[in-house]
Amino acid sequence: MTIETDALVVGAGPVGLFQVFELGLLEVKTHVIDSLPYPGGQCVELYPDKPIYDIPAVPVCTGRELTDKLLQQIAPFGPTFHYNQEVSTVEQQADHRFLVETNRGCRFLTKTLFIAAGVGAFQPRTLKVDGLDAFEGSQLLYHVKNPVDCAGKDIVIVGGGDSALDWALHFCAGNPDGNPHKASSVILIHRRDGFNATPATITKMRTLCDSQQMQFVVGQVTGFEASSDGRLSQVKVTGPDGITRLVPLDMLLVFFGLSPKLGPIAHWGLDIERKQLAVNTETFSTNVPGIFAVGDINTYPGKKKLIVCGFHECVLSAFGAMPFIFPDKKVMLQYTTTSPKLHKVLGVASAVFD
Repeated sequence: MTIETDALVVGAGPVGLFQVFELGLLEVKTHVIDSLPYPGGQCVELYPDKPIYDIPAVPVCTGRELTDKLLQQIAPFGPTFHYNQEVSTVEQQADHRFLVETNRGCRFLTKTLFIAAGVGAFQPRTLKVDGLDAFEGSQLLYHVKNPVDCAGKDIVIVGGGDSALDWALHFCAGNPDGNPHKASSVILIHRRDGFNATPATITKMRTLCDSQQMQFVVGQVTGFEASSDGRLSQVKVTGPDGITRLVPLDMLLVFFGLSPKLGPIAHWGLDIERKQLAVNTETFSTNVPGIFAVGDINTYPGKKKLIVCGFHECVLSAFGAMPFIFPDKKVMLQYTTTSPKLHKVLGVASAVFD
């Protein structure tokens, strides 16, 4: 079965979600594909609870809060989401529409394609220890979806960036809202006594170590031991002195960062510059008419990788797509403050404006 649509957005991060909004104002229904099992992209995958300070008119919000607000904003347009899927092929048809197929066999026939895939599909940088991948998803985690799974357990965290230190602090202190995630013990392991994290976070971590609420060990994980029932029970940590020590654990959390990969996008016939898509800044169209790129995936002179810049790109790409979607329709710029038509589209037609 092939789904026919006017617009298909690849990427459900903040920019992809705002692209849905801008298309919705122009009465374009959209389908959205994302490789993650939930919306939010980098904001939710990398820093769901860290503050963001540069969203216009929002002094501070977390990545998760920003995603929730965007989902609320696009709700009147009823987009359809397709999660846990990556676009595998894009083929232009004789009628100039694009036949798009995902790695799970979902097929779309769309007039326009908007690539808002950040810097590509994210894959965690893994801990290279033979046999350790057998515990991935149970005792070995590369990102934490349910912190309660770690409550009351002996946790070893590996890494030296903000994510590693933030989770170490979180599991030491627990959750202040009354649903504690506090671990029985927390040991942080990093290859050196230096961190790529914010100074305030490093200071908090060292304070917790000084008060014996957690431990920090300099070294690298070089092996592991399993119990008789097949569970991960200890990791081998080799220090700078060359001595390997056994560290007992219930859960192993590894934060080496995420590696962005263009994946199949690299084979769609698009102009690529340093793993980014070249665009025309008048409409943010790629070299293939009808395919647009917004957000961190694109590049052009003066490009700034900021969420607010991606929002601006969404506006121009939505208008740039109108000749492909409604070729016989004259599209006028309207304002949400005064346009009765936009009020109706947004579901606020009954609102009273002075």
